[in-house]
Amino acid sequence: MDALRKALGALSVVYALVFCVGAVLHTGVAIGPLSEPVIPPATIAETLCAVAVAVGAYGALSGRPWAWNGLIYTHAGALSGVLLGILALAFGAGEATTLNTWYHRIMATLLTAGLGGALYVSRVRR
Repeated sequence: MDALRKALGALSVVYALVFCVGAVLHTGVAIGPLSEPVIPPATIAETLCAVAVAVGAYGALSGRPWAWNGLIYTHAGALSGVLLGILALAFGAGEATTLNTWYHRIMATLLTAGLGGALYVSRVRR
């Protein structure tokens, strides 16, 4: 279980960085060949998701007593933000791009898998 906690913590660091890149892209700043339309609500949501998974990463990598609960809550919160983004794009609240579509699908899949792993371990620990 310790290896899974560290792996989920390391992945959470990667997720936080990805969310930060997404937030910067939605402010209108191009990063290399990547650019996205300016969507202020997406910038806010992605910043909040980045902070959430960074907190989960901190708890998991530093071995805090609340690490598993932190991973569960932060993955669930970030997944909620990603699903909100998917819904917003589906209802036409922003310009859908290929990058944005792939980004949402991949992040939803990874966060769901991480949440499943954290929930599994929390169940086994009882």
